Amino acid sequence: MLVGLGTGTTAHHFIEGVGALVRGGLRVECVPTSRETATMAAGLGIPLTEDPRRPIDLTVDGAGEIDRHLNLSKGHGGALVREKLVALASERLVVIADAGKLVERLGGREVPVEVVPFLWRRTAERLAAQGGVVSLRRGEDGPFVTDNGNLVVDLRFPDGIADLDGLADRLKRVPGVVEHGLFLGLASACLVATESGVETLGALS
Repeated sequence: MLVGLGTGTTAHHFIEGVGALVRGGLRVECVPTSRETATMAAGLGIPLTEDPRRPIDLTVDGAGEIDRHLNLSKGHGGALVREKLVALASERLVVIADAGKLVERLGGREVPVEVVPFLWRRTAERLAAQGGVVSLRRGEDGPFVTDNGNLVVDLRFPDGIADLDGLADRLKRVPGVVEHGLFLGLASACLVATESGVETLGALS
């Protein structure tokens, strides 16, 4: 199989599992969604590629927020562009998360937006006009910089996002925006860990 590997603390558990299966003889090739994921996977002996010649069979990733329609807010680890490219190239996207990620409406937690550094303040002003509270993502020694060399502006909507499709379209058309963290209609299924067990949203097959 050709498998997409997500980014973030939850996805790390899946990567560790794939590494164990590879050591047991499983034959896979994997597409990492970030340098962090690539480094971890390589250390576990997982074969990697960043230029697959066919669609990815399955991608497993985490999410910051999930609604009951399988819409997602992703990119809180800063890898939203590569995560979305891998998701779009995949036959199936399965999300793994804990119950705290389930929400009635997306937007209460930050919706990350990757922007080019040049004149980013003007881009942030245009993003603020979409109705959210805007903040620049910070790293340890200054602004957070993505694997693509860009910045991340986080948008928060305290009352949630009423029109996901409309907002996604407007964000995409803002000059200076590379990509946003709204993943709409991309997930095939979500596996949600609850106190009573794992709840499956959507269809795994």
